[in-house]
Amino acid sequence: MRSQLGESYSPMYFLASLGSGGIAVTFFMFLMFMVEHPGRPIPVFEDVMAALLSGNPWLAGLVVLSVAGIVYFGVQHYRLLVWNIREYAGFRKTAAFASLRSTDAEVQLMALPLTYAMGVNVMFILGAVFVPGLWGVVEYLFPFAMAAFLAIGVYASSIFLLFFSRVIAKGHFDCERNNSLSQMLSIFAFSMVAVGLSASAAMSHNAVTSGLGIILASVFSAIVVTLGMIKVVLGFRSMLANGINYEASVSLWIVIPILTVMAITVNRVSMGLVHNFNAVIHPWFHIVFFSMAIAVQVLFGLLGYRVMKQMGYFSEFINGEGKSVVTYAAICPGVAFFVLGNFLINKGLVAAGFVPQFSLVYFVLYVPLVLVQVQTIRVLGKLNAKLLRA
Repeated sequence: MRSQLGESYSPMYFLASLGSGGIAVTFFMFLMFMVEHPGRPIPVFEDVMAALLSGNPWLAGLVVLSVAGIVYFGVQHYRLLVWNIREYAGFRKTAAFASLRSTDAEVQLMALPLTYAMGVNVMFILGAVFVPGLWGVVEYLFPFAMAAFLAIGVYASSIFLLFFSRVIAKGHFDCERNNSLSQMLSIFAFSMVAVGLSASAAMSHNAVTSGLGIILASVFSAIVVTLGMIKVVLGFRSMLANGINYEASVSLWIVIPILTVMAITVNRVSMGLVHNFNAVIHPWFHIVFFSMAIAVQVLFGLLGYRVMKQMGYFSEFINGEGKSVVTYAAICPGVAFFVLGNFLINKGLVAAGFVPQFSLVYFVLYVPLVLVQVQTIRVLGKLNAKLLRA
């Protein structure tokens, strides 16, 4: 792995760590929805072991594959996270960092809290899968998890406010050169904080813990919606007038992961309302909501693909010799589409009785998701070989 990049380092390298963490989450989805976990919202060590020893060969094979994927990409996530923290510490001492802080590219610093939030998620998954008896003390862990996500949210807010207040106070925001959706990186970071806070809202059976999770997740969700509308309008206004920035054209796909984490936030908040506050929410609500989110994801996915294909982005930056750390932004959309597809199938169609679990239709619906997952892993491998080992 490359080291001591100095001025050639970019905070966007954090997306390499983020991508590996996201792929670890995709492997957890198989355990989440195909391994029985009665009385618990997620599978834990005991459930995984029961499935492994169930005598069901395909289920045992799925568990082995999923656990292997979680371990490998979880380790990669933290290895790259440590590498990024070390490289970023050196980058802060350079003139390039000072220059970054005075330009519109300062938004790249939002990649740090975005990846830190993923780090907490991966830690929770690893703990659930590999620590026996963890669920017996989980209510004591939820406040610490909320505190961690809240601290990351405060950190993200401080970065964003320094940047956005400077731009508003002094102007000089170059709308013509911001002809992409790269400024949406800040929205992505806030959405990751929101979904992290919503986990305690959904899984805790303590009304105070769940209620605080619901409130805090709602606060950051409101920030996402408000700032997201502003950034999307500004980005498309500039793209329609000037065409899209070639290197940053992959940012058209950033809407996809934002929609996934916000949809999961809504799902988790609804779970908390049902479990702790006697709300009644029919599974068809989730079918409709997830379907709408996936429809917009497909829209942006196809739009981004056509634009990048027309400009030769894939042949240069993914399949060719072109190098751009921004290309790591291509990993999260694949992860996000896979994850939200799992929620639509299981939390929506199966929960409503519309599609029987483990039926032929059930597995057919998984085919495009698995194809996207495999392609995403392949692209991440190519980018790591090109950008981290050169």
